[in-house]
Amino acid sequence: MNPAKPGETRRSPWIVGVSGASGTPYAAAVLRALLAAGESVDLVVSRASRLTLLDETKIAFRDAHWRDDLREWLSRGADGKPDTFSVDLDGVRYWAAGDLAAGPSSGSYPSKGMLIVPASTASVAGVALGLSKDLLQRAASVTLKEGRPLVVAVRETPLNGQTLRHLVTLDDAGATVLPASPAFYAGATHIQDLVDFVAGRVLDAAGVPHTLYRRWEGDLGGGSRADD
Repeated sequence: MNPAKPGETRRSPWIVGVSGASGTPYAAAVLRALLAAGESVDLVVSRASRLTLLDETKIAFRDAHWRDDLREWLSRGADGKPDTFSVDLDGVRYWAAGDLAAGPSSGSYPSKGMLIVPASTASVAGVALGLSKDLLQRAASVTLKEGRPLVVAVRETPLNGQTLRHLVTLDDAGATVLPASPAFYAGATHIQDLVDFVAGRVLDAAGVPHTLYRRWEGDLGGGSRADD
């Protein structure tokens, strides 16, 4: 993990949980935008998500080298091109997924809320049922019981009845269920635009300002980039 330096006051963080669903570019975009907005981040990367990250980016995310691996991941564009973005990781604290004694496992640990991006159906089920089998699920359960914002960016299709019932349970518990469904009215011309739209909607739900996508202003054709 990345503890605060002596005498340093750290802002209450957003906990970002990355589960094993496909969609690691969504997580990267959310993390970059949070840091760009000056937010502190507590990061939890599930064991299953490391396999997805390796498959989608060829990056092996390691606890002992999390800072180097995270920098390499966040610097890539959604198309996989390296060194697309510059990132400053000073605002990130990392917690191992198996560390159930970590700060976010307790309700007394101060946080602004939690974003699960992307959220697999397994993580959705675990949180809905209160299983707390790893730190990601435990932190989400704590977020709900403390009445803090929880945004669940579910990434799966089609959705079966069991998962739909779990999502309704999360909605009833106060979470925001946010399917990772990009829109096209913002004038997307690149895969990064579609990724940023979903990431922007996640941040909208959390109340974090950003400029990730062009907002609808009521004019038909206003999202076209033909005249840019």
